[in-house]
Amino acid sequence: MRQLRIDMTKCNYGRDCNHECEADCATKVFKVDDPALAALHIRDHGDGTGHAILCDQCGDCVVVCPAEALKRNKLGVVMINKKLCVGCYMCIGFCEKEAFERNPDWVEPYKCTACGICVKACPHAALEIVEVPEPAARII
Repeated sequence: MRQLRIDMTKCNYGRDCNHECEADCATKVFKVDDPALAALHIRDHGDGTGHAILCDQCGDCVVVCPAEALKRNKLGVVMINKKLCVGCYMCIGFCEKEAFERNPDWVEPYKCTACGICVKACPHAALEIVEVPEPAARII
C-alpha cells in the first residue's frame, strides 16, 4: 500500500519553503491557487516543533461512508468516488487525523491520495512515498 510519510526531523515547518509542498498540491492536484486547500498541511507550533496533517491511508473512513464512496484502489490508497459521494461528511467527522478537507465550492470532501507531488516540491526531502502493509479493517 502506498503511504505519504514525513520526517519531521528534516522539515523546518515552512520557514524556508513557505510550504511549497502545500502550494504544489493545491495547484497541480486540485487546480486551485490556494495552499489552504491542499490535502497536506504542515503546522509550526512556534516553539521549534511542528506536525503534519496528512492521510496515512488507514482506511478507517471506508467503513463509515454510508454512500460507499470510499474504496481502496489497487495501490491501497483510499479514494473518493465523486459520483457516489453525497456530501454527508461522515468521513471528515470520523477521521482522527483530520486528513479530510472541504472546498466550499465542492460537494465532496477530498484528501491525500499519495500522488507524490508534494514529495518533489519539498526542498528538505522530508516527504516520501513508501510501501507499507495494508492495515486490517477496523470494525466500528
